[in-house]
Amino acid sequence: MMRLGERLRMTLFGSSHGPEVGVTLEGIPADTRIELAAIQQELDRRRPVGRRLATKRQEEDQLVVDSGWADGLLDGTPFRAHVANEDVRREPYDRLADTPRPGHADYPARVRYGPDADLSGGGIFSGRMTVGLVIAGAVARTLLAAQGIDVVAFTRSIGNVEADVPLDSQVAAVRRQSAENEVGTPDRSAASRMEELILQARREGDSVGGVVEVWAEGLPVGLGEPFFDSVESALAHVWFSIPAVKAVEFGDGFASTRMRGSEHNDPFVWDGHRVRTTSNHAGGILGGLSTGMPLIARVAVKPTSSIARPQQSVNLATHAPATLVVTGRHDPCIVPRAVVVVECTTAFALADLALRGGFLP
Repeated sequence: MMRLGERLRMTLFGSSHGPEVGVTLEGIPADTRIELAAIQQELDRRRPVGRRLATKRQEEDQLVVDSGWADGLLDGTPFRAHVANEDVRREPYDRLADTPRPGHADYPARVRYGPDADLSGGGIFSGRMTVGLVIAGAVARTLLAAQGIDVVAFTRSIGNVEADVPLDSQVAAVRRQSAENEVGTPDRSAASRMEELILQARREGDSVGGVVEVWAEGLPVGLGEPFFDSVESALAHVWFSIPAVKAVEFGDGFASTRMRGSEHNDPFVWDGHRVRTTSNHAGGILGGLSTGMPLIARVAVKPTSSIARPQQSVNLATHAPATLVVTGRHDPCIVPRAVVVVECTTAFALADLALRGGFLP
């Protein structure tokens, strides 16, 4: 299934080395104003061109709207948009057709779909498919912004280098500061150390992973559809659809297992016009519903699987052992480019829940 959502629905199409990748969106109210430049801005945050730490694949990722939009407004019919795949090189992947790359979906995908499946560049399992996620999320951001809901993501850590970002930081400041460096973190000191760690991994023919943190402010109290469509369930579902995501946590997450209830519980207070909590260990969610406090969560991104070091595999045609070195153009760390993907998928899931709960018109 390459479809997601109940009221706001997206369908991804394309593949890494096919003609195009994109998304079809349904369920957006007619006459919603969408600025294509805003979508393009999000796509530009994701694309590798101009990034010294990223893959050398030169994709311009210029947005093309196929249907559902005219004169700045959505017309209520499915909104279909794509970008072209222009810098495609199949040769490195053709040489590995019978030798699955460690860390990639090559082997289970071949068993599932057969030897003729187009897995060049990872096929439908590639990070290239996140183009559609970014387009969908950029549209969803417009819906949320009209209700005062803002979402920002940033690089919390790369390898063992962790950013120091106080939880009382302003969203606007975090967004601005994160845009000032290539790794997408608001901590300038950590940014330089993260960049050096990525360059070191590249020099060694290796890769490194990290953590993306996401905040959402302005959420109404009661957003979510318990039991199976809680805020956590909806967000985890879409985040685990991002290639390379291996773990998620909300609020204190795994750290909460080392706390007592008296430490983890967030006390309620009345601040003069609303109920809030004096701490936010829960990450803005109780019982699967938003509490009105900022949503805080983290997404773990594994090290890039395509590395230039020799790796052990097997030839599926002969069953003989094989050693391979992955060639081609690959990111030594995909965390910086994953930031906008996490941000946009968060916006999509929250917008779908808001439409379902009557929080959006």
